[in-house]
Amino acid sequence: MTNPRIFRYFKTSPEIIRLAVMMYVRYPLSLRNVEDLLHERGIDITHETIRFWWNRFGSIFAAEIRRSRIQAMRSFRHRQWHLGLLPVLWTRS
Repeated sequence: MTNPRIFRYFKTSPEIIRLAVMMYVRYPLSLRNVEDLLHERGIDITHETIRFWWNRFGSIFAAEIRRSRIQAMRSFRHRQWHLGLLPVLWTRS
């Protein structure tokens, strides 16, 4: 998970910041749509705040996701690809 020190100057909780940024990045929503969805959940944040958070934390969250995906891929000992009808087995030595 993200280092909590990067959120130290923000009054909003890190969970809300992560939710807003990931909603904007993951789904094809505009900043105003994310603002409306959060308002329906009882969170009053402007679209400019979401844009600021996205600019500040977007690359950090993307690096975390990349790191976790790489770790998941490295946990598999054998990878198997199918080229045409023949399976190709690739093992790490």
